[in-house]
Amino acid sequence: MSIEIKVPPVGESITEVVLSSWKKANGDYVEMDEIIAELESDKATFELTAEKAGILKISAKEGDTLEIGATVCSIEEGSAPAAPAAPVAEKTSPAAIEVKAATYAAGAPSPAAAKILAEKGLDISAGTGVGGRITKEDALKAQPTAAPKVAAPVKAAVPAGSRGERREKMSSLRKTVAKRLVAVKNETAMLTTFNEVDMQPIMDIRAKYKDKFKEKHGVGLGFMSFFTKAVCEALKEFPAVNARIEGEEMVFNEFADISIAVSAPKGLVVPVIRNADTLSLAQIEQAVMELAIKARENKLAIDEMTGGTFTITNGGVFGSMMSTPIINAPQSAILGMHNIVERPVAIGGQVVIRPIMYVALSYDHRIIDGRESVGFLVRVKQLIEDPARMLLEI
Repeated sequence: MSIEIKVPPVGESITEVVLSSWKKANGDYVEMDEIIAELESDKATFELTAEKAGILKISAKEGDTLEIGATVCSIEEGSAPAAPAAPVAEKTSPAAIEVKAATYAAGAPSPAAAKILAEKGLDISAGTGVGGRITKEDALKAQPTAAPKVAAPVKAAVPAGSRGERREKMSSLRKTVAKRLVAVKNETAMLTTFNEVDMQPIMDIRAKYKDKFKEKHGVGLGFMSFFTKAVCEALKEFPAVNARIEGEEMVFNEFADISIAVSAPKGLVVPVIRNADTLSLAQIEQAVMELAIKARENKLAIDEMTGGTFTITNGGVFGSMMSTPIINAPQSAILGMHNIVERPVAIGGQVVIRPIMYVALSYDHRIIDGRESVGFLVRVKQLIEDPARMLLEI
């Protein structure tokens, strides 16, 4: 008896998926719950598992677009194949040798020579005896004829600076990202404002408390939790930055679900930290770590990547000094963090070297005015440069 494995429902808005890769081959024996294939939607990658143990019969090819409920493969009853027996070298039996010897003896060799040639598995046409008869000495000296040497094929010379090219089909995830990015550029009045942040106060706190923080909470104390906390505080003062446009209405969110851009094996994904405005630094760090691990393992669920109200992206981990991040629709703003570089700055009339990060806020000018965008970014800067205000909520 066999069962059909079909494309499972993977989200309310998803009607089709692409079979990105098979993890097992047609005819393989699979265990129950073993991963047999990967399916890719326009939002994430999902693993397809065997619903029973048996022999896999593939009915869809890699790259096929399949509707939800479509048959991907079937699994037939069967057991794991037995391990193959070790090969046994064949030996020439004494009887066979005698037959060969008799055959040779009927011709030109002497009986002794015929037996020796039969044992060696050789056949020579002439010897040194009278009339070309093959003697025992001829048989003892006989060697297998070496196979003629075949000249190695000459490789065609490849010119320096080869101008080859490679084509690769865009994944569903990449196609959807491309469409959304173009839509954001075409359908929003996107602007970007910049500022710089002195990271020394945050770095001092991390240096002083990171070991105790790790010991107590089991996670490291990173920059993302401070920026998330600062963003949540600034969103309370500038609610338009946390809003979105729906038709002819502006929808203001009274909570902060912060999307965090994370690099995954198949591209950038943006999981969401729910109710980040109610979380402590430790809870934010734990959420960031859990989401990052899921992203690297392609285990993020659809509901973990939808519904954010504001996005933070950190190009600094790749060495970016400055960028203009693109809004994550339908949100209205995104904060871009960048790398930290020691730069000369004026403090109290003196030029000093400080670790400086440039930050950027891209926003939809249809709903967020210049005063609000600049004020929001300045507030984030103030909270990062004086974290006591953030922790005390003043």
